Amino acid sequence: MNAFRNAMPKILLVEDNEMNRDMLSRRLQRKGYQVVLAVDGKSGVEMARTQAPDLVLMDMSLPVLDGWEATRRLKADAATQHIPVIALTAHAMSSDCEKALEAGCDDYDTKPVELRRLLGKIEAILSGGGMASGGESAS
Repeated sequence: MNAFRNAMPKILLVEDNEMNRDMLSRRLQRKGYQVVLAVDGKSGVEMARTQAPDLVLMDMSLPVLDGWEATRRLKADAATQHIPVIALTAHAMSSDCEKALEAGCDDYDTKPVELRRLLGKIEAILSGGGMASGGESAS
């Protein structure tokens, strides 16, 4: 769908923890991604509308508007509903994965982030392959 196939994919990283945000954005940039940042769910929703990222990495525990509600708003808006969202959370229970998928997330990854695993999920979604975490995709 991206008209600029050779352009670096743009990832919106919505993360309130400065250390996590800096570390992950630097590592993604080194892998060739363009990274834009938001520090809370409300600004994440606004940035998704204005920046048109190829993918959103959404922390679920955010100030102002949590990641669950921010994702619901992105998926309810015709302008942003096509943007894939990967939930990032320290909560590793299977019910948390289900909750993320119910909120509209396309995939789910736990913190602390293991870059190789996360990159695999990002690449699978951006290439149109759907979930890389072994879950069933509804197609």
